[in-house]
Amino acid sequence: MNPVGVDIRHVALSFGATQVLKDISVSVEPGEFFALLGPSGSGKSTLLRLIAGFNQHQAGEVLIGGRDVTGTPPWKRDVGMVFQNYALWPHMTVEQNVAFGLEERRLPRAQVREKVAAALDLVGLAGYGARRPGQLSGGQQQRVAIARTLAIEPQVLLLDEPLSNLDARLRVQTRQELVKLQRRLGITTIFVTHDQIEALTTCHRVAVMDEGVIQQVGTPMELFDFPVNRFVAQFVGSVNLFAGRFERDGGALRFASEKLGRVALPAGVEPPAGEHDLAFRPHAVSVAESAGPDALALRGAVENAEFLGEFLRYEIRVGEGLVIADIPHARGRAPIAPGTAISLAVPASELRFVAA
Repeated sequence: MNPVGVDIRHVALSFGATQVLKDISVSVEPGEFFALLGPSGSGKSTLLRLIAGFNQHQAGEVLIGGRDVTGTPPWKRDVGMVFQNYALWPHMTVEQNVAFGLEERRLPRAQVREKVAAALDLVGLAGYGARRPGQLSGGQQQRVAIARTLAIEPQVLLLDEPLSNLDARLRVQTRQELVKLQRRLGITTIFVTHDQIEALTTCHRVAVMDEGVIQQVGTPMELFDFPVNRFVAQFVGSVNLFAGRFERDGGALRFASEKLGRVALPAGVEPPAGEHDLAFRPHAVSVAESAGPDALALRGAVENAEFLGEFLRYEIRVGEGLVIADIPHARGRAPIAPGTAISLAVPASELRFVAA
């Protein structure tokens, strides 16, 4: 089966007087692993259920493989959905759970058995068919739910927070298995999560959502390196973010902030027009006595340090603000003591100006 694309065009959805999705437009490429990322209440699960056909929009279009499925019931959309709680029948065996959708389609028994065996083998559960869900681990139950969905050979796979019920170690293992499976099948997959690590490590592209609006769509690196606004900068990774205004002092450009004070910006840096915040990631900050003309120079005092294995995360008081710096750890090197005055440098290439 050739993969298909999913196109959302100017979709709006309200529950009563509450507008949940506001003029949503986004395209998922055929065979793409695509994430909807956002906090609780951002509208991501509502959008996924709308694609599945469980929610109905009041405006706009939903196209799957170029076909407008607006008003088409879920069972005629040729999509498969894995729910957050897996929705397995506890009284049925694994085989019976996987066979459920096939039997609903009135397929011959021999074909059902063949497809069930193939789906279980695909997710690494061959030989588990006689067990019941209660006899399986959380990760195995999730794979049963995926096998049940894949058995019906959908054009699009929809995953609603599929890893949230797993412990941290199993979540990483299952995430890696999910990526390998999606790459092998090449099936168009849309994945809802509130966990930025899950989204950034699994998906080709990510749509960041907040308050029913898509804030930005891009690859994980694009979102991390070039956030378009304050929300994306703060939601995708750790960030130092300071509100302020830009001032010309002769030929020099300064950033005036209530938190940082007035700091000189590196030569050649030109902020965009309009009000923006100054942003830079903690890993871009280094301890340096001399910043040089191509870096932002800051000076402050260490307030706190956390040892995180590969690096130490320092909180440094600069003026009235706190700057977070992730400094690589070297074996045997003692952390900088609280109260120590230090100079910091941030390369001009790492500075970002994001919409407030």
